[in-house]
Amino acid sequence: MTIPTTRTMAVNLCSIVSNTPVNDEYWLMVVDAPAIALTAQPGQFFHLKCDAAHGLAPFLRRPMSIYDIDRDTGRLSFLYKIEGRGTAALSARLPGETLDALGPLGRGFTLPENARHLLVLGRGVGLATLAPLADLAKSHGVRVTAVLSARTPDVVMSVELLERHGARVVAVTDSEGSSDVATLTTRLNQMHGQDPFDMIATCGSNRLFHLSRDLCRSWGITGQVALEARMGCGTGMCLACVVRTRNADGAEDYKTVCGDGPVFGLEEALSW
Repeated sequence: MTIPTTRTMAVNLCSIVSNTPVNDEYWLMVVDAPAIALTAQPGQFFHLKCDAAHGLAPFLRRPMSIYDIDRDTGRLSFLYKIEGRGTAALSARLPGETLDALGPLGRGFTLPENARHLLVLGRGVGLATLAPLADLAKSHGVRVTAVLSARTPDVVMSVELLERHGARVVAVTDSEGSSDVATLTTRLNQMHGQDPFDMIATCGSNRLFHLSRDLCRSWGITGQVALEARMGCGTGMCLACVVRTRNADGAEDYKTVCGDGPVFGLEEALSW
């Protein structure tokens, strides 16, 4: 089933409901959003204006994946990691303040026709992109198994959200030795043998990208990856987020993550 990605976008003035740390690395911002913002589809993103705070004055907006779309309450959630001036300024924003969010932008995920079982592979903040996909799959009667990868158990995120969206959640970590490629490949092959997957969606790790592509080839199924890139405009005009891709005929090409993506086929993308 193809889920059409809306190309309607606007400068959405959102009221911040909460903006709190999830753990030592990640923050979660929840906002009340206008109607256009709530038309966002899984895999799309918003370009957030990070207003000056505590001496921080980021010039460019920051692209941010949609972590949760709650159309019943009219709210959007963004999961982010503080990595520079922009996200540091974002973390200083307070409830009641207005967030300037351009979007929704980009092309999102699609589900195969007659899909029954979706495998989601995510690591770190990549889970911010994949969580809404589980909700979309649930609404179309597609079961979801979500494998969440992290360094240690204490930084595994999104378990409750994904379970609320109906996903079966499996956590794998570096510290426990369950996240390495060989171990994870064996485990996923066993899971596929017991209950076959129709598609893999991944984000957050080059290692998971290559693993997902290898599994899709081995199992004869389709796969999609949500890429990340530094962006200037977020609309495809500045070409700051261009990446190498492979066309259907095997020839290499260059495409923008913001306009042609951020979701690409696993055979189309060359790396995460």
